[in-house]
Amino acid sequence: MSDKKALFKNTRVIIFTLLLLGSIVAIHPSYTPGEGITTNLNFGLDLEGGSWLQIKLEGAVAQVDADAGELVSEMVGPIIGAPIEVTSNNLNMGGSDATGKSITFTTSAPVSSPQLESLELGTVSVDKLSDTQTQVTISDTSKESLIKAYLSKSLDAEVVPFDTESGIVYEIRTAVSQQQLEALMQEVGGSIVNDENGATTYKEGVTSETRDLTRDILNDKLNSLGLKDIPVRTVGEDYILIDFAGIDLATAKEIAEKPGKFEIRIQTTGNETQHVLYGDSIASVGIPSFHDGQWHTPFTLKEDGARTLQKVALETGAIDNPEEHYLNMYLDEVQIYGAPLSPEAAEKLREGPIYSWEASTGTDEAAKTEAEALQIHLRAGALPVNVVLVGSGHVDAGLGSQFKTAAVITGIMSLIAVAAVVYFRYKRPEILVPMVGTSVSEVIMILGVASLIGWQLDLASIAGIIAAIGTGIDHLVIITDEVLYEGKLPPTKVFASRLGKAFSIILGAAATVIIAMSPLVIMGFGSLKGFAITTIIGVLIGVIIARPVYGVIIKELLHVDERGNGNITE
Repeated sequence: MSDKKALFKNTRVIIFTLLLLGSIVAIHPSYTPGEGITTNLNFGLDLEGGSWLQIKLEGAVAQVDADAGELVSEMVGPIIGAPIEVTSNNLNMGGSDATGKSITFTTSAPVSSPQLESLELGTVSVDKLSDTQTQVTISDTSKESLIKAYLSKSLDAEVVPFDTESGIVYEIRTAVSQQQLEALMQEVGGSIVNDENGATTYKEGVTSETRDLTRDILNDKLNSLGLKDIPVRTVGEDYILIDFAGIDLATAKEIAEKPGKFEIRIQTTGNETQHVLYGDSIASVGIPSFHDGQWHTPFTLKEDGARTLQKVALETGAIDNPEEHYLNMYLDEVQIYGAPLSPEAAEKLREGPIYSWEASTGTDEAAKTEAEALQIHLRAGALPVNVVLVGSGHVDAGLGSQFKTAAVITGIMSLIAVAAVVYFRYKRPEILVPMVGTSVSEVIMILGVASLIGWQLDLASIAGIIAAIGTGIDHLVIITDEVLYEGKLPPTKVFASRLGKAFSIILGAAATVIIAMSPLVIMGFGSLKGFAITTIIGVLIGVIIARPVYGVIIKELLHVDERGNGNITE
């Protein structure tokens, strides 16, 4: 004889119940006077109202060529204040490998190694040939590294070479037109290279790697400000779209303009400054702390950043007179912090690079706020390229509320329609109630997962939940039809066999749905990604948790009914 109480002792039912209760706790539905029903759920722009911004990444990608001798002459001449004469050069042979390659020139001006090492052209050796002539050899270099240094110096921007099948492609991480780039290359006997079809290789924009890096930094930056979850996604090759749910357009623009290109520069003479490093040279950032009577923001530099800072501090005299050489931090060319080296740091830099640093901001609450803001800038302010706002829009909060209400009504109507179809098919409440109850439970668990991971629900996500309800009902119908193949509940062994057959069909169907939705998750087609994620979550919850429990419940409920009608043979 079956006992309904056995349901509450079943392990699957217990786990199901605990997860359902946990989901309700995660959603945390409550009523607040004046605000109505509130939850822990995050709603997207189309359900909450708010603003959206579209930004463009400034940059250019091109293949360029130049004469190595003219490159060196263009960069070295202004430093030493005299012309040079190239006497030996094997750099024009091509190839980015710098091993064994060098260029030698002579000049009438006195030259020292530190003068040229700041150009980062390669290893510099200086030989005094006579009182009026000096010979300089730059080794361990290549024409590609000279082009990179030349463009970087001329445009005051980061230049990154990429080795491709067609040759070295240079990504210039600032706005530069084709005409400007062509003019720069002509000054050093070069030009923009055309491809095999005769078309220019110049392209406005950035590489996909730089675009994705910028998106990830923006995402980390914006979501570390303590606001609601802010989706940051790429649109095409050169654009990024940001949704600010519940935030007006003016505030959204103000927030979006804060992230940017982070740079540390050192004061040289007067108000002039010299570049030291960009934000990508920062390895880690610590939590602001109060000690020695001040607030401090700790950060650690990578190997190249630490050595560069030591080198620049030596060259500019900051070690000898730190009070006259402030280290300034900039975000989008706006100074956000400035302070001199401490005497202790200056002395340590004489002996070697310093990797661990602390930026002090003061003693009061304003200093604490500045330290916290500086932490965010150091952690995620290093955008590889500058960005410009090219589009914006606003969704009224009232309209978003209407969408939210319409979405809830649509979900309820879908559930009622499904329940009606199930009832007309089976005409048995003991099948209808657990089937609808299972679907409702799946929806609650999907929302619970969304609340726990901070996922923003938009109209596409709601559509994904409705799709999951439909898929779930299909699976439950398969289970019900299999176990009631002859119109009655079979013996336990036959029931287990039929249930196993039903689950083999369900697992195949679920795998098909997940595989079909996976490309949308990976490729991230805007709001379709939310649809795919919620559908996949719903299918996994159903197959792993809800379907097995439905099989247990349906057996017990139908067992009692069929036993009363005398149709069970065990």
